[in-house]
Amino acid sequence: MMDTTLPTVALVYDFDGTLAPGNMQEFGLLQALGYDNPNDFWNLCDQIAKTNDAGGIAVVMYAIQAEAQRMGLRCTREMLRTFGEKVEFFDGVTKWFDHINTYAQQIGVQVKHYINSSGLKEMINGCAIAHHFENIYACTYLYDAQGEACWPSVVVDYTKKTQFLFKINKGIREVSDRVRINEFVPTEARPVPFERMIYFGDGETDVPCMRTVKSNGGHSFAVYGNDKKRALAQQLLSEGRVNFACAADYTENSEMMVIVKRILDKIKADYMLTQHEVENRDTLNMFTAIGDSLE
Repeated sequence: MMDTTLPTVALVYDFDGTLAPGNMQEFGLLQALGYDNPNDFWNLCDQIAKTNDAGGIAVVMYAIQAEAQRMGLRCTREMLRTFGEKVEFFDGVTKWFDHINTYAQQIGVQVKHYINSSGLKEMINGCAIAHHFENIYACTYLYDAQGEACWPSVVVDYTKKTQFLFKINKGIREVSDRVRINEFVPTEARPVPFERMIYFGDGETDVPCMRTVKSNGGHSFAVYGNDKKRALAQQLLSEGRVNFACAADYTENSEMMVIVKRILDKIKADYMLTQHEVENRDTLNMFTAIGDSLE
């Protein structure tokens, strides 16, 4: 249970290329669909998208469903979850969350971890780190009476990702919510202010989220796992779209771990300073009221 007297910090992660190298579908799912070379599948998706002027993420979801049917496989939650179990991660990821949570507890900060991904929620739910997340915002299917995927129910592209930041900001878990997300909530009443958000992403689809968090007082990381992504991360840093560019190293003494701990220190210090300001103002108002009553 969360202690509402302590500041809550949201660490929000993209998945593919940020926590895991490559795309989650490449850890066995595409091979089961008959693609020993994953590039053949991605080229197929690109061709379908261009031919039909369709969105790339929706096409990937369609192609997985269609290719599973072609191979005689039942595209069920259970099948996708099983392939999610095969996903591998960058160094230190599996222990990262416990390290961060322990440090946050030591300094008096509450941390919640979220996924904000264009990948498949069913696969993420099956991976080794799924239990660490307060919520997983990602693509998912509708399933028919036989339990097989029949239609996309949530398609997460780069613009949809920013909407989930506002859901976290307002404490809304449900993707289907269309009411509370548009209701006015004073900044001070929101469970997770943007200045207490830390966003981790690796590519162009994360840029709107990176900028949204950074421009609202939070902190954004461009994470890179190879030279191509490193060049992009450095570009985003030089353009002022992110606060930091770090290698995808989540081990205990990594640069990213050190910086995140310093951010948590700053958030706690800012929170305490604000509390002192409020207490000082309340005390002054009390004495002013007493003085007025004596006149």
